[in-house]
Amino acid sequence: MPRCARLKSNDSIYHIMCKSISDTDLFRCDADKKVFMGYIKKYQEKYEFKVYAYCLMTNHVHLIIDSNGFDISKIMHSINQCYAQYFNRRYQRKGHLFHDRFKSIIVKDERYLLTLSAYIHNNPMAIKEYRECPERYEYSSLSVYLGIDHDKFETLDEGFILGLFGPNVKKARESYYKFVFSCKDNKIRKTIEFEDQPGEYRSDRTILRREYSPQDILSFLEENLGVERKLLYLKYRKESKEFRAIVVYLLRCFCGYSYSQICKIVGNITSARVAVLFNIGYELVNNDSKYKFILEKFLDNCENRDKKF
Repeated sequence: MPRCARLKSNDSIYHIMCKSISDTDLFRCDADKKVFMGYIKKYQEKYEFKVYAYCLMTNHVHLIIDSNGFDISKIMHSINQCYAQYFNRRYQRKGHLFHDRFKSIIVKDERYLLTLSAYIHNNPMAIKEYRECPERYEYSSLSVYLGIDHDKFETLDEGFILGLFGPNVKKARESYYKFVFSCKDNKIRKTIEFEDQPGEYRSDRTILRREYSPQDILSFLEENLGVERKLLYLKYRKESKEFRAIVVYLLRCFCGYSYSQICKIVGNITSARVAVLFNIGYELVNNDSKYKFILEKFLDNCENRDKKF
């Protein structure tokens, strides 16, 4: 029986749920949880999505992710595939790790978002030693929300939800604390799983536009790197390799193109090579002083869609 198409849009906020298969724990130790959070950080840097809350339990994960204009399926496929490969390699096992596809529910409005965050942050109460103090659980974002700990995984944007409680950070933390601990688990679960509300939550967030064309990308790079696009089709030259890598990175991130689609644009190249070039492009625009201005300038230009590159 075919699976139902996933309901999604690239400007939505999602409740993401990932669960391991029945006979396997998703995380066998704290080191595994740190690796999973590391993969979130890795792909957050590449795809520019936002994380509003998280909680990693023994056999499942809850996340609130703002896709920020990118495809949520590509985000989660990247994270989960890398973690499954790590897990199987570390524990010398084969086969699937995750139970079916990850589940994703579009966050519909502010009330749903707040209730969802409380539900996620109350998850550690299922663990005996955290039943009365879920804020002490290291692999939940609650401690960051309450100002007890810093964002050690460097992935969290807690300000968006806290901002719904007012502009004063201290008072917002206090209000959020009261809200989370006043929520009853059964009431939250009913709201999360069964309540049907129309529409989708978009608020006044700034969303990265991702519908640029290859022509936009190439014109921008020609102007700002001072090169001709024919360099894209030349091989065995360092400057050509770097140019191709940056093109691939921008096509992937800002056109939303798959590796196979990029193959057709670049020409005479495999999907595996595109994946390699994507990683090279990521390193160049984030770490190479020669190219670090590219991403910032491209994002600045993106603020006005009609501006000519």
